[in-house]
Amino acid sequence: MADEMVPTTRLATVPYIPVGILTLRHFRYSRTMELKNAAAALSALGHTGRLSIFRLLVQAGREGVAAGEIARRLAVPPNTLSSNLNILSNVGLIDSRREGRSIIYTARYENMTALLEYLMEDCCNGAPEICAPLADVALKSRCGKEGRA
Repeated sequence: MADEMVPTTRLATVPYIPVGILTLRHFRYSRTMELKNAAAALSALGHTGRLSIFRLLVQAGREGVAAGEIARRLAVPPNTLSSNLNILSNVGLIDSRREGRSIIYTARYENMTALLEYLMEDCCNGAPEICAPLADVALKSRCGKEGRA
């Protein structure tokens, strides 16, 4: 089943990947993501610990934060942190890389953007009095070109 191909609108085909394990391909195939993928990402962020981790990684920028530093800053036990990082990784919201003896975690900004686009798609049936304040919030974000605040 993993080698099965699924037709898409933007890319010719992408490999089938079970729901719950999200990759950039889930987000890229059109300007939206699937309902189940959005629900999985939002569910992962629906936990205060995971939301705190994700916000810390978003604020850290592309450099990311070592697992030990995340645990220290948020006062989270290692086993709890590991579980939460795995959940965020499985839904495609964060990535990790090894640097020496440390594992560095970073937010996947492209997937965060896709989730926000999904939530805002067809916003308010085009009513500018509702959509304009939401667009202003996005435009006033503190992100620069490199994804740093």
